[in-house]
Amino acid sequence: MPSYSQMRQWTARLALVTTMTATLWGCATVPRRYLWIAEPGVTLTMLSQNPQPYVGKVVLLGGTITAEQQSEQFLLLRLKNRPLDQDYRPHRPADPESAEGGSYWVMVSKQQVPPKYREWARTTVVGRVTGEQRLQTEPVLMLLYMRGWGATGSHAGLWENINPNYVPSVPGGIDLKN
Repeated sequence: MPSYSQMRQWTARLALVTTMTATLWGCATVPRRYLWIAEPGVTLTMLSQNPQPYVGKVVLLGGTITAEQQSEQFLLLRLKNRPLDQDYRPHRPADPESAEGGSYWVMVSKQQVPPKYREWARTTVVGRVTGEQRLQTEPVLMLLYMRGWGATGSHAGLWENINPNYVPSVPGGIDLKN
């Protein structure tokens, strides 16, 4: 039978391991379930120049919200691209005038809009490629997940599509070409 001292040591180790595991998982920028289904290495340049091979596929991009447009059902957000680092955190592109410094759009149901998204300074986006483009070269993604960082920690937040397997069609009243 283990002694009281051994039980205390075992309990302390278990608590330490549990705390470390919870901390590491809690700090993940993108949930693992999205990393598993995302196409690795896809860039904004690839989506802008030839989106067809990626239609229906899930991609990860970074960005800063620069504009928004609303319809009855959807909110369309225009994001200035910010390439992701190895931890899936967005940073400014090396050359802002390159194709990687361009923009893309994210479409989401208006029912799922978080209150502080306008205060996010930068975001990590997980979205499904629709195959549509706005303003000739800006791809449109259907939002699955978005993590935002504000200029201060109080504005950080998450935005997740309730059912990531459902891909709604684009309503006829939304002109994605412009």
